[in-house]
Amino acid sequence: MKAQEEMASLEPSADIDDVVEILSGLEAEDWESRICSLITGEALHVFKPTTAFGLLYVKVIIRNDCIVVSFHEEV
Repeated sequence: MKAQEEMASLEPSADIDDVVEILSGLEAEDWESRICSLITGEALHVFKPTTAFGLLYVKVIIRNDCIVVSFHEEV
């Protein structure tokens, strides 16, 4: 839900197709760090790709699928 709110706040707002396109286009140089969730203990992967929306902060959990936790402009 948080990521959806962040997507909507981008100018122009991002939709699910934009997110899928950005995630599928991530490169090794977009990777920033891995942090641990304080709630679940899972690894959270942080990427900072440069996109049509500008420099983004994208944080995901990779399980059997990919859960987008954060998706907003890097500030």
